[in-house]
This record gives sequence, structure tokens and C-alpha cells, in this order.
Amino acid sequence: MAFTLRQLNYFVVVAEHGSVSHAARTLSISQSAITEAVKELEADLGVKLFERHSRGLNITHDGHQFLRHASSILGNVSSARHAFRSRRDAVLGNLHLGVTSLMAGYVLSDLLAKFRRVNPQINVTAIEDNGEYLEHLLIGGELDVAVMITSNLREKSALHVEILDVSPFRLWLPLGHALTQQESITLADVAKEPLIMLNMDEMEKEAVNAISALMSRPNIAFRTRSVEAVRSLVATGAGVAMLPDLVYRPWSLEGDKIDARDVSGELPVVHVGIVWRKGSPLPDSAREFITIAQAHQSKGDK
Repeated sequence: MAFTLRQLNYFVVVAEHGSVSHAARTLSISQSAITEAVKELEADLGVKLFERHSRGLNITHDGHQFLRHASSILGNVSSARHAFRSRRDAVLGNLHLGVTSLMAGYVLSDLLAKFRRVNPQINVTAIEDNGEYLEHLLIGGELDVAVMITSNLREKSALHVEILDVSPFRLWLPLGHALTQQESITLADVAKEPLIMLNMDEMEKEAVNAISALMSRPNIAFRTRSVEAVRSLVATGAGVAMLPDLVYRPWSLEGDKIDARDVSGELPVVHVGIVWRKGSPLPDSAREFITIAQAHQSKGDK
């Protein structure tokens, strides 16, 4: 039996909330309906999408992999519906947009360019700030939507999230580093190395938390708010870095090669998404932005 759009939608909402009960409240349906839909989806795919425990659900590695496909499929459906909208229904007005620093450089630019091409009549104003402050502005009604890392939202009960991408952390190494010769790399191996930390969008906090299980004080060699500085420092052998694939590029500005390797163990996973306030109607401009973001991501853009 082929999976259905309903099953995909339920799966994505459960993945966003990490709980069937929360997903049921968001969708205004019974928990049993969601549970049955997810079980049917797992049976159809032949993989386990969630690990069940007493406090809720943890998405599995297979679940993370499928989440991107599910979001893409739903985005394609939304895009198909959008394609038949008459031009006489063109959206007017303003879009008040928030974005965190990392998302401004790696997600927003292409997305905003596409939005403006389709909707030149909408006036866009954007503010860049940290995630906590953007949540405050969203809840206060000062922003329509925000593009941000959603893994550690503080006000989850007040905000709705549409996940655009799931990006696992990997280890960045200079070309020829001794660890690149190993068949597998562990967190214990990483903990022995000088670390270059990106102090932006909670990237340092995520990396430190991963290593703190092995040592109380990680060997931090350098902190910076510049991804390009991280690349240059890693490429020239000043240390190694753990960052999400979202920001990985194989070369520094100086043209030095940077390798990226998987690490065995519990590494962070970054969820990138669009966030808006629950309980209030979205303006048409914001709905248009969300639709285009879904279609943009469904084509594999980053």
C-alpha cells in the first residue's frame, strides 16, 4: 500500500513536536489517528521512524532521512496548488520577516530572491537578530514569520514551525589530518583536538554539549562569529570544528581544502524552519512566503 499525503503530514508534525499528543493538539485530531497513520507509514517504508519512550518520541536516523523527503513532497503539492492561482489574485501588502545570522547567509538570500521575483508588489522588511529575540517579536506580533534554527525554540507552545531542512553535524578537518586516515572517528577522538567554535545561532553550545559527556572543559582554541574564519582556521591546521552540513563548503577563501567526516556517537542535528505565531491569522504575504519556501526546499536548494 502506497503512503498517503495525510500520513506524510502527520509524520512531519509529529517530528516537529516530538510528541503524538502535541501533534494531535496542533492538528485537532485524535492521538490514535496519528499513531495509526505513523505505524502504517513505517510499515509501508519498512523502517522505524521513531523510537518510543515514556516521555515522547525520538526521531531515528531513518526518520531524519525521510523527513527531508516528506517535507519535499508536501512542498511540491503546495507548489502545484500555488501554480494554478490566477494572477488576478496576486498578493499585495507587507511582509515583516525575521532571520538569525546564520540563516541570513545560508538560507534566506536565495529564498528571498525567489519570493521577490514572484511577488514584486510585496514590500519586505527584515530584521536579523538572535533566536530568542525573534521569538519575542513573533509572539508580540511585530514579525509575520522568521527563518531560524528551530531545534531549541524556547516558546514552542506559542509558535508554529514548518521544517525546511534537517542538517546533521559533522567534523571539519584540514587536508591530511591524522583523523582522516582512520576508518571511523569517535567523539573521544574529537575531544583530544583543539576546537574552533562558531559562536553563532547556538552552534558553540551544541558542539560543547556533545563533547561535555567526555570531558568537563573542551579544548577550545578559538571562538569566532565568522564561518569563513572557521574555514580558514581549520584549513590551515589551527584546529578542527563540528558544524552542520548546512554551512559546509570544501574550500576556504584562501583556496585550502577542508574535509568533512562523520563522527560516531550522539551528534547534534539542526532543524531549519519557518516560524510564526499560533492563534492569529497569517497575512496573505506570509502565507505566500511559506508556500514559496516549501517549493524552494522541495527542489533541493539550500
